[in-house]
Amino acid sequence: MSRVVSLYLPSWPTDRFRWKLGKAAPPVETPLVLIGRDGRQRVVLAADRAARGAGLRVGMPATQAQALLPGLLMQDADPAGDLEGLEKLALRALQRYAPIVAPDPPDGIVIDTTGADHLHGGEQTMLDDMVDRLRHLGLEARAAIADTWGTAHAFARYAAQPTFVVPPGESAKAIAALPISALRVPPDMVLGLHVLGFDRIGEVMTQPRAPLTKRFGPELARRIDQAVGRLREPIDAIRPPYLVEVHRAFAEPIAAPETIARYTGKLVTILCERLEAKGLGARRLDLLFSRVDNRQEAIRVGTARPVREPRRLTRLLTDKIETIDPGFGIEAMHLIATLAEPLTPRQTISTLGGENDADVSDLVDTLSNRLGSESLYRMAPVASDVPERSVQRIGATTPETGDGWPSEWPRPARLLSPPELIETIAVLPDHPPVSFTWRGIRRRVRRADGPERVFGEWWKRDPELLAVRDYFRVEDEAGERYWLFRAGNGEDTTTGSHKWFLHGIFA
Repeated sequence: MSRVVSLYLPSWPTDRFRWKLGKAAPPVETPLVLIGRDGRQRVVLAADRAARGAGLRVGMPATQAQALLPGLLMQDADPAGDLEGLEKLALRALQRYAPIVAPDPPDGIVIDTTGADHLHGGEQTMLDDMVDRLRHLGLEARAAIADTWGTAHAFARYAAQPTFVVPPGESAKAIAALPISALRVPPDMVLGLHVLGFDRIGEVMTQPRAPLTKRFGPELARRIDQAVGRLREPIDAIRPPYLVEVHRAFAEPIAAPETIARYTGKLVTILCERLEAKGLGARRLDLLFSRVDNRQEAIRVGTARPVREPRRLTRLLTDKIETIDPGFGIEAMHLIATLAEPLTPRQTISTLGGENDADVSDLVDTLSNRLGSESLYRMAPVASDVPERSVQRIGATTPETGDGWPSEWPRPARLLSPPELIETIAVLPDHPPVSFTWRGIRRRVRRADGPERVFGEWWKRDPELLAVRDYFRVEDEAGERYWLFRAGNGEDTTTGSHKWFLHGIFA
């Protein structure tokens, strides 16, 4: 089943204006409108959140808007620049999220994420990531995902706060409660339906088609069918001309997995030759399949490093052929290097008799494409004395950071997050516990070492200016070893609560 994301940018023209100016942009509290011509009259073509909150609206005469809000900032609209900027955002989404992405003018982007959500932590996590990344750019955004473009488009604009996930198979049921204007029909058609007493999409869906088609034309029925999935709505995916791309059309449609795999290998070989001519290696490949029913299927694979080895790239792609539904046959295949980086030849055999370092990037690529890049990582040290801040996740092939863990005191193999409160019997201020109770079991301490004093990082948070922890390594009568700490120095209550916590377990 297809899954489509609609990204909605409610203040796109004004947000882009501020984005373009950067640090020189006016504050977000300053009402901003963009002005253009409607015939001979100058009217408001876009208004930011502050302007809308002050009562201004799109289509209002510019002189009226200025009279209502004397401190209003007015600038000329740039529809061509808005469309170009929307295409740039679509290209970012193409390189990060899925192979089929297109601008949805005037204020949106549509993404076919079928089979790609697991690579980004699931649908909800993927939507949150999209909205967060746009917010960091200063762009207000909402996002929704559904089985169809029409339903996703409707929910992004009328229900997402800021995201909304329509469960698979429920597009027709879900969209029924939305207003008629969510159907992407012209405003005069919406007004005509309101005159007839229709307010919600569900009310129109239950009516006979013939009278409505006679009065409003076929557009209304077409939009309903597209929203509920009875009529497909193909996405004209963006394809920048500078991407390295190869394609193959077939006189007779193909469907057998073995045939698809064979032609995949041929396309990869040609693509690698073109990448080599440009001195590039592929970091992300998209293989698109055009079916005879005008539907597209897609495979996306990524690599940890630039690659142009045909055998390796072919294997990554053919591992995913089973996810493709060829339908009644595939009439064309397109292979695109969506993301490519410079790749210089390197020596693979040592001339000094020693062995080269093992290259595990092939294994990393295989696992990442099956499980998702977020599921594959390794731990690296961070320059911090606070234990929970002294470790971070980094990519499986990310170079070493150069930092190291403290060598004076050993650290446990497992840290608890967060540290768990325990009950202890201990003599203050510098003695380890005689016994402690953790998860309902009392443990008597046989050996202990410490304290190791760790101070708070006052430059990060004011409350850590006086914060202190005293850590002890203890061993119970069963030979199990634990890492305990007391919050505070044992004397001054301003340094901590003097409660005890279990923070780690030694192997």
